[in-house]
Amino acid sequence: MPLTDLLSPDRVALIDQVVDRGGVLDEAARLLTADPAGEAAAIADCLRQRARLGSTAIGHGVAIPHGCSNIFAEVRAAFLRLRRPVDFDAGDGLPVDLVFAMTVPEHFTQQHLQLLSELAEVFADPGFRDALRAAPDAGALHATLQRGHG
Repeated sequence: MPLTDLLSPDRVALIDQVVDRGGVLDEAARLLTADPAGEAAAIADCLRQRARLGSTAIGHGVAIPHGCSNIFAEVRAAFLRLRRPVDFDAGDGLPVDLVFAMTVPEHFTQQHLQLLSELAEVFADPGFRDALRAAPDAGALHATLQRGHG
């Protein structure tokens, strides 16, 4: 599934303020929902539940926090570039500055695993990561995500 199918421009952001993983998950949940109160809190909780099972950092400064929730009938994603990297307990020890957050309906088990595999492949491309880090604003980030890697 192309990244463009998962991300709308209003769910791509450069983030200045977060200082820890919990703050990143809160910001991701806020972007994933249009409702800053109820739904965002439920999505943040969903992302935290998954994070308690193990790190969602995949290395090279990238994390893919994700979780299952029936709040939305479809897969929903958000992309955050952090101006100040934060610790995500990555296996390579590097702090994270590129965050692709995702929530999927609970019955999307196979699709969820397939999406995670595809995302890991996309973010394994060093040129793609460099392009995301060089994007000057959220619009340029979204355009880079639309172009994809390769």
